[in-house]
Amino acid sequence: MQVGTYLAIYFIVWWTVLFAVLPWGVRSQAEAGTTEPGTDPGAPTRPLLLRKVIATSLVAACVTAGIFWLGTSGVVRLEDFPMPFRTDAR
Repeated sequence: MQVGTYLAIYFIVWWTVLFAVLPWGVRSQAEAGTTEPGTDPGAPTRPLLLRKVIATSLVAACVTAGIFWLGTSGVVRLEDFPMPFRTDAR
């Protein structure tokens, strides 16, 4: 596979992992007892987005490295997956 393919895989994995990481350690304003006027009580008090972006980037890099290893080691090949329209099958 080409470099652009792995960048696209990283991009997709990054966004998927971000949505899994966003709820980690979130305390709402209602839970903390510090509801600001004009805001939703379920809004987080400290979202800690920088930590979540760093964690997301590290996890996505590990997953993409695993996919790269699988693609280059020969353990799994594209031909191993069932394809709906094979041109060589009769």
